[in-house]
Amino acid sequence: MDCLFCKITNGDIPSKKVYEDEDVFAFFDIAPQAPVHVLVIPKVHIASMDGISMENAEVVAKIFTVIPKIAAQLGLTNGYRVISNCGSDACQSVKHLHFHILGGAQLSEKMA
Repeated sequence: MDCLFCKITNGDIPSKKVYEDEDVFAFFDIAPQAPVHVLVIPKVHIASMDGISMENAEVVAKIFTVIPKIAAQLGLTNGYRVISNCGSDACQSVKHLHFHILGGAQLSEKMA
């Protein structure tokens, strides 16, 4: 598989790791859009939100228990935003399900 994020989780491409367990991997975005910008991904390849099924929903649920831990670890005590882009109209640039954690400053009320 020629997936950038699968290569990152496998260690084939270096990243600045924030968190890792048997199912979830998190790393700093190389083009941050906020003072803190972390990507959280399942280690198993799921192409997008549209690929979530009953068979893989457990790992996605786990991601949402990990996100607050990462936010606390990074000192995002005053709030943060979690975003996932799905498909080309949403500008999903890597076809591997991922969630952006953005924080570290007052974010715009606008989502786009």
